[in-house]
Amino acid sequence: MQTEIILVLAVLAFTVFLFITEILRGDIVALLTLLLLGWLKLISPAQAFSGLSSNAVVSIIGVMIMGYGIDRSGVMKRITAPIVRLAGSSEKRMTAVISVSVGLISGFMQNIGSTALFLPAVIRISRKMKVNASRFLMPMGFSAIQGGTLTLVGSGPLIILNDLLRQGNQPPYSLFSVTPVGLALLTGGILYFLILGKHILPRRKSGRVEPSIQQRLIETWKLPSTIYSCRIPVGSGLIAKTCEEAALWSHFGLNLLAMREAAEITYSPWRFTRFAAGQELALLGEKSRFKSFIEAYGLEPVVSSPFLSELRSSRQMGFAELIVPPRSPFIGKSIRQIAFRKNFAVEPVMLITGQEEERGDFSDVPLRSGNILIVYGAWPRIVELGDRKKFVRITPDDSIDPGKRRPATAVLCFLGAIGLVIAGMPLALSLISGALGMVVFRVVSIDEAYRAVDWRTVFLLAGLIPLGIAMNNTGAAAWIAGGMMDLLQGSHPIWIFAGVAALTTVFSLFMSNVAATVLLVPLVLIIGNTVAVNPRALSLLVAVCAANSFLLPTHQVNALLLSPGGYHNRDYLKAGSMMTVIFLVIAVTMIYFFY
Repeated sequence: MQTEIILVLAVLAFTVFLFITEILRGDIVALLTLLLLGWLKLISPAQAFSGLSSNAVVSIIGVMIMGYGIDRSGVMKRITAPIVRLAGSSEKRMTAVISVSVGLISGFMQNIGSTALFLPAVIRISRKMKVNASRFLMPMGFSAIQGGTLTLVGSGPLIILNDLLRQGNQPPYSLFSVTPVGLALLTGGILYFLILGKHILPRRKSGRVEPSIQQRLIETWKLPSTIYSCRIPVGSGLIAKTCEEAALWSHFGLNLLAMREAAEITYSPWRFTRFAAGQELALLGEKSRFKSFIEAYGLEPVVSSPFLSELRSSRQMGFAELIVPPRSPFIGKSIRQIAFRKNFAVEPVMLITGQEEERGDFSDVPLRSGNILIVYGAWPRIVELGDRKKFVRITPDDSIDPGKRRPATAVLCFLGAIGLVIAGMPLALSLISGALGMVVFRVVSIDEAYRAVDWRTVFLLAGLIPLGIAMNNTGAAAWIAGGMMDLLQGSHPIWIFAGVAALTTVFSLFMSNVAATVLLVPLVLIIGNTVAVNPRALSLLVAVCAANSFLLPTHQVNALLLSPGGYHNRDYLKAGSMMTVIFLVIAVTMIYFFY
């Protein structure tokens, strides 16, 4: 075996080890892989950084910006409302309508984005129907994942597929080449839940119908619903103390929502802000605790004031539920480390982790993926906070007019980009044109466009593309493929397809689906040429089966829905095992016979 092959295989093994153990973040692993290949001179410097200019990376940037623009324009709010009305009061119809809608939208934007768009509406309608959200969220999530196979821009593996095919001197696929397979997978998944849903989906205790969204939050989480106000007189023992020094959360169990000093109002003051004479405080908590607080520090209660009236207006302020998404930059950090109040001017009231509830002072509790954070604050700040990177907001807000975000322009830019692809323009060029159109026509600002890009995903793709180049250039892919062919020698082609599909599924359960695609496509291209099986079909099978991630909540979509649905790992094993088999059967059959 040549030295270059040994070195590439060592880098490959090291990369797989880091992905499985998650010692480092995926994007860091990808960049480390890129550098190792360059340091070892297995690829040229130009090849090492070729991923940053690849069609796949540019395309996914365009998809992210357009998806953000469609969301922020309010288009999705207008779409989800009639969809939910169409579902009516039937559980099966609700499952079918939501699953079809989310699946189709996932064909043109990131599946976690389409899931997050529908999540608030599904939770709201499930409560009105008095059916627990666990009956709807898993089918919706599975459909979002399957919907990502409808087009070549629906998921990372399919976006990167054409770049890998070009490396192997194979012609690329067009935007809708995979659509028949995607439709079959989406249909199979929806029918699976419609037929067997009542047996495989968990049944949780349902809540009763709520008179309003805010009242529902208050009743569900037993939140204090009255805001009290007091003034700090000269000589009060509270003067010069901070919130922590005054034991506002830890002893009195109160939340400081705002502070007025002269004409200046500070919302959710920072924990190190010091109290001064003459300030008016707005506090959220139990009446008995408020009384204890003002008695302890000699404060003057305020019965009514313009300041208090504004805070009590649900059009201006309110409670909201935020979910920590799988790739949030705040995972592993506490409220104190984030400087939550200082940076976002929103008051954290409660933290829910599974069945555990944290009230009072949870400033030092690290946030985890799937945590639900109940906050209280001004709606514009809450909307800004729930941008789906930091948090996913599942409490709707009717105080913001989405019409100001140019929904018609957003749709035209999106359809224009798709039209360019259909007309034969390169995918990356078309999608970036649509994204730039949204900036030029003020659907999103240029700063928002930069924030819309998930740079982790971008560098994950850019860092792994050189690994595929190195495997091809050094002959490592050919050497591994030769070993696999020894095992498959004499097998019917259908078993080769089945083996490739199963191998991809296993890889995708324990590492990034993009990483699995980059590793396996060069191998199956060689296998296909060796055994006279269409190598493009095998490559497409890899990219499709990289989405077959239902057994465990490791996929981003499943991780997002874990807490809102109240799911456990066993729920995914129960529903996902059969779904995995159905996915494999449909994907192998469709691609074997029609590609």
